[in-house]
Amino acid sequence: MILNKKEVKTTSIFKDLSLAAEGHQKIAWVKKHMPLLNAIEQRFEKELPFKNKRIALSIHLEAKTAYLAMVLASGGAEVHVTGSNPMSTKDFAVAALVDSGIATYAIHGVSQQEYETYVKATLACEPHIVIDDGGDLVHELHEELAHYAAAVIGACEETTSGVLRAKARAKQKALNFPVMAINDADCKSLFDNRYGTGQSTFDGIMRTTNLVIAGKTVVIAGYGWCGKGCAMRAKGLGAKVVITEINPVKALEAKMDGFDVMPMKDAVTVGDIFITATGCCEVLTPAHFSQMKNEAILSNTGHFGSEIDIAGLENMATDKMESRENIQSYRLPNGKQVHLLGNGALVNIACADGHPAEIMDMSFALQALSAEYLVKHSLAVNVYDVPTAIDEQVATLKLAHMGVQIDTLTSRQATYLNGYQL
Repeated sequence: MILNKKEVKTTSIFKDLSLAAEGHQKIAWVKKHMPLLNAIEQRFEKELPFKNKRIALSIHLEAKTAYLAMVLASGGAEVHVTGSNPMSTKDFAVAALVDSGIATYAIHGVSQQEYETYVKATLACEPHIVIDDGGDLVHELHEELAHYAAAVIGACEETTSGVLRAKARAKQKALNFPVMAINDADCKSLFDNRYGTGQSTFDGIMRTTNLVIAGKTVVIAGYGWCGKGCAMRAKGLGAKVVITEINPVKALEAKMDGFDVMPMKDAVTVGDIFITATGCCEVLTPAHFSQMKNEAILSNTGHFGSEIDIAGLENMATDKMESRENIQSYRLPNGKQVHLLGNGALVNIACADGHPAEIMDMSFALQALSAEYLVKHSLAVNVYDVPTAIDEQVATLKLAHMGVQIDTLTSRQATYLNGYQL
């Protein structure tokens, strides 16, 4: 159920509709490399699982996300879209969505206040299903726009930060509707967070700085799946890798994976490139900036820009300039200069094109199938793991499209594994 195009163009918020042709071209490219979503789209068109349902979607808004929105619309949904970060929004993708008749409210690089206005405009449809990345839509549905929450069947959360926020609400008995933890599914965390973040983070760093990685010391804050992916790619590119952690088990794992592990207060003196991947705030602060090498490069690949204390950096700097597109350079009181990539937003999408299409094919397949699951099942208010059947369905489809076959248990093996007799 797609809205009238004239109505969509009137209510949507966008920069330039003349960018729609570029958007359609880029969506067509990623569509060729997202076979799982292709198959889901074909089924949705026949079954219309979202008929008479409204879906509000907020994920980093580029070509792959635009295709997800179109897939949901193919299932009969009235879809309303915004981006989950102004710096990651691609105006060509917005234009293509509006041109396709999908209500969209997003412009690249707007202020935080304007961004919040777009979030509220997206939720004004009073959605039945919420597709979120970082929890901004869910947050509004618990605060200023809590009166819309009654219509919500459930939400699907894409990232670590949003899942943590949802679980915190559930623990305090303050969650208004069920939330599916997409981020915690194996086909998301093991692939999107590790391979997707690892590759796209260095894509953003390298294309923005045009500098070599080999021979440099890369400091990675956090050794979750995103940190592991970044460490793997940094090592492969010839860097010396230093990990900082607060979790003793993850720190031990990083050490046994062959990386140096130390507190950030020590790492800041040796790092050439810094990557924050923690989901926490104030990982890099003025106390750290002042101890860094001259020309150190700062980047964030966690969801929120608060991982780097940008306000603190602005306040302590004696001078600021744009050295290249997406590189803000700050002169410190000690005379040294540090360089911030993408204004502290996710470097992999603020400075590049985000995760590869083949990776997001799995994550967005999880989103689409979990949204369908919410419509078909009445869940009590809580945070839920993605059902194993959906996770395995996505993995099975991915293997099939890669031409990979695997073994299956014989009846004897199944009996052996499910019993206690030797």
